Amino acid sequence: MEDQKTRLLAGVVIPDADVVRLAWEFAEARCEPYLFNHVVRSWLFATSIASIQNVEHDREVLAIGALLHDVTLNMSFRGPRRFEVEAADIAREFAIDAGLEPRRVQLVWDCVALNSTPSIGLYKEAEVSLCTAGICLDVVGLGRKLIKSLVV
Repeated sequence: MEDQKTRLLAGVVIPDADVVRLAWEFAEARCEPYLFNHVVRSWLFATSIASIQNVEHDREVLAIGALLHDVTLNMSFRGPRRFEVEAADIAREFAIDAGLEPRRVQLVWDCVALNSTPSIGLYKEAEVSLCTAGICLDVVGLGRKLIKSLVV
């Protein structure tokens, strides 16, 4: 079940749960610093969008999906399939090992697999849509007007 404790990161309220800390460490160990910064920004943007739009969602699933969405974008990646699908499988194993229920595991997989396909991801469940929106905001600025008020 989702942990209700929170903490503040860069002015954004995030879940303070063991599974989120583990996902953070997992991503940090597999991503170059520039890429790790991207996945963290994407998560913070997604969380901010959820707050601004008052979207109910599973905060832990969103955190895991955003933090792990690019774990295959490194020199060791040798998968035969698209990097998003390979990363989604890695994220699924992470979520299963962390004890998430099957529905939450599937949402994590969808967050990661659809992260670069906004034509689909933005129309899925809240967690997938938010994850996609946060990633698109960081990469190409999609939706930047929505969070303009947050930037000082």
